[in-house]
Amino acid sequence: MKHTLLYFFAFLVFISCSGVKSTQKEINQGNYNDAINYCLKKLAANKTKEKNEPYVIMLQQAFEKSSQKDLSKIEYLKSEKNPENYESIYNLYLSLKERQDRIQPILPLYLSSGKEAKFDFVNYASLLANSKTELSDYLYNRSKNVFNSQNKLDYRQVYQDLEYLERINPNYKDVRAMLQEAHKRGTDFVFVALKNKTRQVIPKRLEKDLLNFDTYGMNDFWTIYHSRKQPSIHYDFNLELVFRDIRISPERIKDREIIREKEILDGFDYVVDANGNRVRDSLGKDITVDRYINVKCEFYEHIQSKSVQVSGIVRYLSNNSKQLIHEFPLQSEYLFEHAYGTYNGDKRALESSYLDMLRFRSVPFPSNEQMVYDVGKDVKEKLKAIITRNRWRG
Repeated sequence: MKHTLLYFFAFLVFISCSGVKSTQKEINQGNYNDAINYCLKKLAANKTKEKNEPYVIMLQQAFEKSSQKDLSKIEYLKSEKNPENYESIYNLYLSLKERQDRIQPILPLYLSSGKEAKFDFVNYASLLANSKTELSDYLYNRSKNVFNSQNKLDYRQVYQDLEYLERINPNYKDVRAMLQEAHKRGTDFVFVALKNKTRQVIPKRLEKDLLNFDTYGMNDFWTIYHSRKQPSIHYDFNLELVFRDIRISPERIKDREIIREKEILDGFDYVVDANGNRVRDSLGKDITVDRYINVKCEFYEHIQSKSVQVSGIVRYLSNNSKQLIHEFPLQSEYLFEHAYGTYNGDKRALESSYLDMLRFRSVPFPSNEQMVYDVGKDVKEKLKAIITRNRWRG
């Protein structure tokens, strides 16, 4: 028992020393925030514990060094007098303030000597506010200048800048109205059309389903699909689904004969002696034996089938350049198949899988129009996959 306790305390000492060494290593390597996180975690458990004093000292070191590093970086960025640095300066002031806010709740901290550990906190409120104003003005003015552009990708970048501005400085000037306008100007509108180059009739309900892009879930923040043109909208692109060939097979019935034989139990017989009398057991009951017979059945498997194959292309066209952007092949197939069975003979000779087929009967073949409609579900999935993999803009 004594040895066990010694090992346990030795293990605790090792863990403690290991934690101190690894935290000091983080400080030496300049990973001040990681060191601060670990120190705060240890001190939050018990900040008055004497063995945690190294974490108080290291917290002081990491806080001082990280603050000096951020302030030096701010001074350098300001000296460049480059407005592109405003965001970095703002984030550094934010980091300085947040670091102090995380340490504040655990104070005061004391050393073993009874002396209070010193943390030189600075009120960054005014510096942070001034930095935010500089950054807000810069982002706002830069975004305003882009509103003369004819490039939709410029408006998408502006939208990100304005979204960030709205996040750090809510309801700044007319930013919310600018966000709506940037989204409007950066959105691509795509007109979707179906073209039938085959000799088959495409059912109206299939055409309606294929052109109903609300069911595809393809509309995203920057791309809107329409199957009916709206006069007030300029369409940037056209998407054409072109059916080139639709082949429908003849109606087929494939028959197969299967013969099954089986020995089955067919009742019982009484055991009799040489005189024809029934033999009884010790309890006076008649003795019986199972009677088996051989049965035979001719099973006929009937498989009805009909198939349709569709081939076509999906075309991406630019209305601005009047050029073909991409062309993708589309192949789809649908198979109608129905199986049922009939028999002649004793069906007790059949396995359960064949008996199940006897429950079904022949059904009418689907019409050509229905076959074309049924293949539409697969066409729709493949069209969606093509659009998902191949966006309109990079």
